[in-house]
Amino acid sequence: MSTEYSGAGDPRRSIELLWGRVSTPSARRGPRPKFTVPGIVAVAVALADTEGLAAVSMRRVAEQLGVTAMSLYTYVPSKAELIDVMVDAVAGEAVQNSYTGPGWRERLAEVARDNWELYRRHPWLLQVASSRPVLGPNTIAKYDFELRAFENTGIGDLERDQLLSLVLDYVTGAARAAVLADQAEQRTGRSDAEWWAAYAPLLSEVLDPARFPTAARIGQAAGEEYGAGDPQRAFAFGLQRVLDGIALFVDRADSP
Repeated sequence: MSTEYSGAGDPRRSIELLWGRVSTPSARRGPRPKFTVPGIVAVAVALADTEGLAAVSMRRVAEQLGVTAMSLYTYVPSKAELIDVMVDAVAGEAVQNSYTGPGWRERLAEVARDNWELYRRHPWLLQVASSRPVLGPNTIAKYDFELRAFENTGIGDLERDQLLSLVLDYVTGAARAAVLADQAEQRTGRSDAEWWAAYAPLLSEVLDPARFPTAARIGQAAGEEYGAGDPQRAFAFGLQRVLDGIALFVDRADSP
């Protein structure tokens, strides 16, 4: 997967677009503008959802809208700013009014599941490196909401930030593995189950269990239990182990 980088555009133009403060054709005299920035972004997100982030360009988005790329530049200056607004737009999907779970563990699990589903709906998000965060209203609202998972614990502010990053990094890795599995099936036309059905008998002809006893024993047991593998099952299992580790930290922080 090719990588795009958030925060790569012009800082002022990005902030203006994200917060709706940019001067668009609507602010000028003359005919009513044909488009809005949110409308353009919606088209770009739909294109990325169906064809991947590599398909998103100013020219392709303009084609979807039935105009020239030059016309689009009057609304969004470049792809760099467009990506920032796309990321912020979908981030709003993971913001809720309140948590359904009563405690920090249930709330963090809810955060993890919401982000897992966000990646499954918009797998192109995995191609956006966000070490420089998108500073838009939805992204900040998402961050604010997720940090509130730690309310009523003795964890300090900096630890909340780091523990949230731990959970989100885990989700990103698990989601990437699931998306890669999906892409492998789409690219080859062969599911994981079909792939293993073709390769497992051949592997048994060359694999010496005496040479690799642990791998042979556990691999066979995992294959019998899980079959070709289940990304959702792996995600759920790993999430509970991450939360187990955080529980030790929370208990220590809450101890008198």
